Amino acid sequence: MSFGYGVLLIDKPQNMTSHNAVGRVRRLFDTREVGHTGTLDPMATGLLILLIGRAVKASEYFCDGDKRYTARMRLGLVSDTEDIWGKVESTDAPIPDGDAVISCSNGFMGDIMQVPPMYSALKRDGQKLVDIARSGKTVEREARPVRINSLTVTADGEDYVLDVSCSKGTYIRTLCADIGEALGCGAVMSGLRRTEACGFTLSQAHTFEALEEMSLEERYGLLLPVETAFPQLERVFLADFFAGLAKRGNQVYQKKIGTHLPDGSRVLLFDKDGFFAFGEVRKFPEGSAIKPIKQIKIEQ
Repeated sequence: MSFGYGVLLIDKPQNMTSHNAVGRVRRLFDTREVGHTGTLDPMATGLLILLIGRAVKASEYFCDGDKRYTARMRLGLVSDTEDIWGKVESTDAPIPDGDAVISCSNGFMGDIMQVPPMYSALKRDGQKLVDIARSGKTVEREARPVRINSLTVTADGEDYVLDVSCSKGTYIRTLCADIGEALGCGAVMSGLRRTEACGFTLSQAHTFEALEEMSLEERYGLLLPVETAFPQLERVFLADFFAGLAKRGNQVYQKKIGTHLPDGSRVLLFDKDGFFAFGEVRKFPEGSAIKPIKQIKIEQ
């Protein structure tokens, strides 16, 4: 029995793959319709955004926006995986003082180039880099532009804690390794926790332990509306007649509904009962119109 659909925010524990998290949520929500909007490495913890029920239809439109992490960086080590869980070796190099570490780290703020690690899901000729790495081989990787929006570094025992806001595609373990290389002593990532993604924060997330204690109805009550995941998209509210046209797949002309959105814009379509479809502004012979491109809410 299903009580609805929407967005579920999970606080993923360590040593769990995103695939296994999806499987566990399928059992807890008694549905096969569960998908994620982006994986989180097994050794990482924190915010994992899942879609339940008909909300999985929205996955292709999910944001590719900035993310935020809390990471731990340990100096004086290097690793084939750039983290503490790989083959780790000591560099025996002098460890700089805290001021030097912070000053060096600040140099990575803004737009930087980053070489993706071999132990990653990126593909080369149809094969994942991680699979190539596990076979004992390496291949050349081109540096890619990423952006570090903010970075604060504080000492904590033998580690440094990094609070990082960054663009999609940024590898935090590579950031740690690059800082270590710039310092001349090496560094590995020794912990990672995602705290923000797609406008959601970790404080909104639920643990599996908490979900286990709830009834099925209570779990469904935690789901957030699909539209909350798309704050960057314009909302277009349609009267019954135009909503009916859109639900049948027809374009709705902007001159008829009083909107003036530029061609190519993606929008959320609402009727009196709420969000029901994604739309896109397109040019037609009769003028600019909003064309429904993905129906989320199905009329009963």
